[in-house]
Parts: sequence; structure tokens; C-alpha cells
Amino acid sequence: MSSDIRRRCTLIGARVHEGTGRRGCDMGPSAYRAAGLHEALRDLGLDIRDAGDVPVVPGAARAHPNPAVHDLAAFVAWTAALAEIAYAESKARIPILLGGDHSLSAGTLSGISRRAEREGRPLFVLWLDAHADFHSLDTTTSGNLHGVPLAYATGRPGFAGYLPPPVPIPPGHVCLMGTRSLDPAERAALAGTDLTVHDMRAIDEHGVLALLAPFLGRVARENGRLHVSLDVDFLDPSIAPGVGTTVPGGATFREAHLIMEMLHDSGLVGSLDLVELNPFLDERGRTAIVMADLAASLMGRTVLDRPTRSY
Repeated sequence: MSSDIRRRCTLIGARVHEGTGRRGCDMGPSAYRAAGLHEALRDLGLDIRDAGDVPVVPGAARAHPNPAVHDLAAFVAWTAALAEIAYAESKARIPILLGGDHSLSAGTLSGISRRAEREGRPLFVLWLDAHADFHSLDTTTSGNLHGVPLAYATGRPGFAGYLPPPVPIPPGHVCLMGTRSLDPAERAALAGTDLTVHDMRAIDEHGVLALLAPFLGRVARENGRLHVSLDVDFLDPSIAPGVGTTVPGGATFREAHLIMEMLHDSGLVGSLDLVELNPFLDERGRTAIVMADLAASLMGRTVLDRPTRSY
């Protein structure tokens, strides 16, 4: 990304909760603001604009042959609205989506992939999540549509007639990190793609530096645009309890910050999702603060000052 664009960010609230089947994620944007995200980015000398929360009114209820699917009309409406604002803001700024559950990424990725196509550049995605979110409307058994956005964005079948076809992101341009909870349908779907999956065992064995550096190197070589989608449940619940899909054994504080620092150093990130924060499940705002700290780290803040000390 150009240095000018990297200095300009737009915060966009996406109060979507329908993808989880429970309330709480709709409070996420307010929690990020209360945690001081705007001020943290402003203090880095960035040009920060808060666009407020995206207003969305779902259309008529829509049925699907899979009886588990619920809140489909809301998902369709959110996807359309967020695709438009992500496309518009990504022309000259870095859009930072404040979620909201992970179904919002169907809209973000749709808009950003259209922007990348217009620029004549390949789009790459770093998906930091305990889950792959690689179900279609046909294969989801929970019906919770926060489990489908990556399948939709990569052009998997199962969405025709409900969502417009996106500019598909090649699965080989997607890197999952922190994965540790997949069901059989997702395992089978992933096995048939060249999508890169670095589960927590790989992180344990090799560390995040060895796994992430080759991916970032490829994005740079191909002059790619990079989208980062950071799910709260990528982190270990001991440091980030405010999420409805906790999975033990997630990334540590330092692993997560190292990833953010590497992303900043790369200069490649053109858009960011912060998703699945549920303040109703949090402990005195600690998860919102950790996520805001990670976003600031990605945008250039070092974790610790290291002053010279006299002994």
C-alpha cells in the first residue's frame, strides 16, 4: 500500500449479531470506541475518521432448503451494505471494520475484492481465527452464518440465488492461522483447495515468524493487496474471554503482537476486520482493550517502550 493510504484509516461500526444466533456482538463497535481505539490510532499520527455505525434494515424473511439456516435476510442485507462501504473507503483509506460477528467479512471481502480487481492487483487474505468459516448455506449444521464468509468470498458453490457472486478470491491467496476447531464438512472442503492452513500445532512447532514471513513475501512479490480478518477467538480465552466461541489453546499475547508487528513492517495491509467481540461476555472490557492494542500494533505502535535505564 502507498505510504499515504497507510496513514489514513476509517473506523466503520458493523453491529451485526445475527450470524451467531445470540445477542452481544452488536455492542462490539461501542466497546472498541470505549477501549480507546480511535485515540490509540490518532496518537500514532494517523488520519482517523470514524464513519459511525452502518445502518442496515433487513428485507423480508428468506427461506432456505437447509432448515438450520436462520437470519438469512439480515445476512444478505449486511453483506450488501458492507461491501459498498468497504469498496468506497478502500479507494484512498484503510477501512477498519468494528464488529460484530464474522459474517460481516462476507461483505468486507466482497467489497475489497472488487477494489483489488479495479486496481488490477491480486487480493490476499490472512484469516486469524480458531475456525475456518468455510461452510456454505447448504453444509452448515448450526445455521449460524458467521461460519460461511470465507467460503462465499472464495467463490464456493452454495450461495447462488441468495447473494450476488463476488469477485472470487483464489483459495491459494488465503492463509489461515490459529485454526483449531473444524468440523468434518469443513475439513473435506478445505482438503480440496490449495488454501494454506497453519493450525495451532504448526504455530507451536515452528512459531509465527517462520509461518507468516513466506506468505507476506509472496504478497509483496505479486504486488498484492492484503486483507486481515482478526477474530477474537484466534486468541487464547485466558487473555480474550469476550467471545461466544471460545476454544482453548489459542494464540498468546506475544504471538498475536508479533503477527501485528510483522504486518505493520510489511506495509501491505489495506483493510482490517475486528470481529466476534461480545462485550456481554467480557470481563471489565479486557478483551476490547487487547483487540484495540493489537489493532494499534498493526498500525505501528510498539508493544513496549524500552528506555535506557541506569542501575
